[in-house]
Amino acid sequence: MSLRINDPVPNFSAETDQGTINFHEWIGNSWVILFSHPKDFTPVCTTEFGVVAQLKDEWAKRGTKVIGVSVDSAEDHRKWKGDIEKASGSTPDFPIIADDDLKISKAFDMLPAEAYLPDGRTPADSATVRSVFIIGPDKQLKLSMTYPMTVGRNFAEIVRALDGLQTSAKGVATPANWQVGQDVIIPATVSNEDAKAKFGEFETILPYLRKTKAPA
Repeated sequence: MSLRINDPVPNFSAETDQGTINFHEWIGNSWVILFSHPKDFTPVCTTEFGVVAQLKDEWAKRGTKVIGVSVDSAEDHRKWKGDIEKASGSTPDFPIIADDDLKISKAFDMLPAEAYLPDGRTPADSATVRSVFIIGPDKQLKLSMTYPMTVGRNFAEIVRALDGLQTSAKGVATPANWQVGQDVIIPATVSNEDAKAKFGEFETILPYLRKTKAPA
């Protein structure tokens, strides 16, 4: 069964390059971004890990932990981090899960149950392990995105989506292309009377499309 929005994410114990973790315990009360990769020492993934490292202060501002998962060993992860730092100029100090038994990739529905890693494998053997999962402090999946191996992920959009999720958790929605500081949408399930009491002034564009200032 696919992992759907608002489903509890799987819990697991796993080795990382920083030691063993229990995933739900590691999440604690934080937001989490789990981003997956089909193989260490690959060009696109190396650039992505570098950008995640460069955004360290942005994750901290949002109370968010980041964790990678790659279908290789913890020892390979430790070696790969040297390349990531060399390429990006930033230290990737977040953990990377060692998913060489494919347990996490299958639990998050990135690979079928019968998948295995053949001898002499290439990234193509685990190509679908190219996803981003944003997880709330309630341990529920809030957003997921899957990319092909040839397209590097846009982490500016991932930060924007995280901002939107954290803002919408306050009882609003965000319009297309929304950025922090812009007006938000009042859900259609909220009456005009309740909207006035909760948000104060708002603009009615259509009976079902009303905008107001983002809650503090």
